[in-house]
Amino acid sequence: CWLEITTLLIPGKNDSPTEIKALADWVARELGPQVPLHFTAFHPDWKMDDLPPTPASTLTQARRIAIDAGLHYVYTGNVHDSEGGTTFCPGCQAALIERDWYNIRHHDLPADGRCPHCGTQIAGRFARFGKPFGPRRVPVRLLRP
Repeated sequence: CWLEITTLLIPGKNDSPTEIKALADWVARELGPQVPLHFTAFHPDWKMDDLPPTPASTLTQARRIAIDAGLHYVYTGNVHDSEGGTTFCPGCQAALIERDWYNIRHHDLPADGRCPHCGTQIAGRFARFGKPFGPRRVPVRLLRP
């Protein structure tokens, strides 16, 4: 079983440092520091077009609060943030998986999931993680009934 949590931060609704800290503390205490937590930017679309988009600074602050709460794998999403999209080893802080948006640009993690620099076991499922990675075009053929 594998669990990751994604929270859409909506300005003025759920983006206060107090709410973010409460969430991060709960995840660390109840689920453990190895559970990844993603903070995702809100964009004013469709029926919620009266609110502003989530500032990148709010995502950066949320990520810092969650890391300070003891979570090992905290990410930002829906924004360009190379640091917020990178998986760092909790043991030595080496950058192990680097992402640009949702595309993997580089990884330095063997199939056993251990950091090649210090040997720390990295939380996740990595048995099928290999090259090639990154954006691809895959033809899809749709058949009519």
